[in-house]
Amino acid sequence: MNKSDSERIASVLESLNYRSAPQINGADLIVVNMCSIRQSAVDRVYGLINKIRKNKKIKTILTGCILKKDKKKLANSFDLILDIKDLPKWPQLLSINKTRPRCKEYLEIKPKYSNKFSAFVPISNGCNNFCSYCVVPYARGPLICRPHQEIIKEAKKFTRSGFKEIWLLGQNVNDYKSKNIRFPDLLKTINDIPGYFWIRFTSPHPKDFSDKLIKTMAECKKITPYLNLPVQSGDNQILKKMNRPYTVAQYKRLVKKIRKAIPNISLSTDVIVGFPGETKKQFQNTLSLFKEIKFDMAYIAKYSPRSQTAALKLKNHIPHSEKQKRYKAITEVVRQAALENNKKYVGKTVDALITESKDKFLIGKTDAYKTIKIIGPKKLVGNFIKAKIEDVSPWGLKGILIS
Repeated sequence: MNKSDSERIASVLESLNYRSAPQINGADLIVVNMCSIRQSAVDRVYGLINKIRKNKKIKTILTGCILKKDKKKLANSFDLILDIKDLPKWPQLLSINKTRPRCKEYLEIKPKYSNKFSAFVPISNGCNNFCSYCVVPYARGPLICRPHQEIIKEAKKFTRSGFKEIWLLGQNVNDYKSKNIRFPDLLKTINDIPGYFWIRFTSPHPKDFSDKLIKTMAECKKITPYLNLPVQSGDNQILKKMNRPYTVAQYKRLVKKIRKAIPNISLSTDVIVGFPGETKKQFQNTLSLFKEIKFDMAYIAKYSPRSQTAALKLKNHIPHSEKQKRYKAITEVVRQAALENNKKYVGKTVDALITESKDKFLIGKTDAYKTIKIIGPKKLVGNFIKAKIEDVSPWGLKGILIS
């Protein structure tokens, strides 16, 4: 979502005759798009302050997901702290353009796309779940869904322009609703748009993952066989403390249904280690779940206290050294499972979208969201290719170009 926000910020600034600067030293304006999901991301913003304030003539703006306490602390470090939702008003707030904004909502702003083959399409913003560790409801507010007509119109525009991949974005993407249109209906409608392109989405919540959504994913050929399904913990007591309204058994049943309907699906997840009060036994339950499900990939976070969240009041915080041990342990389980899963690709032909060229190699993502590396001409960046897999690692595939 932050990447999508950055594209809209760039669009507004270019409309005000700003142009992207190759480095900070040559800039007249610096915009920091902040993420408050993890403390490490917040710390990076604080670490930037001395660097961006060296030249006092440079105007600075802080925006994005910002908590109240950070707004107060950073008030004297930036010239302006602007709400991302007020992006249509930025020309007025920057005293550059006094006219009324043409867009009332920031999601109506046409982004400056970072490339011409992969498009981010936010379908909602904010969240109503209030997971006890998460700042999204405080930083972005309650769930607001875009009208489905706008999303479909945007998707059609991308396909006509030759984009190869559409990412549907939302903090709780499968809680989408617009009149009588729910998330599976939206997916089906976009899938029916003429042309060959891939559909991906993130991030869904297990509690909102319906049988209808599974059926839609299985039947719609443009929806790629990749899913990030956050579990967060493999222990029921910790899940309850996290305000995640499902049990480990329910999550397992959901995964079983998904894999039965889509046998070739690549499954990743999000997990937090060292949640307040998490015992070694409770962590072992998470480790056991990972060994059983054999995820292709996992985004592992060491718990960090977040202002305004319910988890901030919990006691028995886990030492950083123990969090690090648990992080390494779960990383190793994921590494072994990912390598085992990737070995199944050796000798097979896969479809991939090439996203960059680096040191004579082409790098991209397969339909199953596996990173692939092959030798080939730079002109293939932004195009679909077929490759035969010759070698694998836990985190990627190596192959030869077929077409």
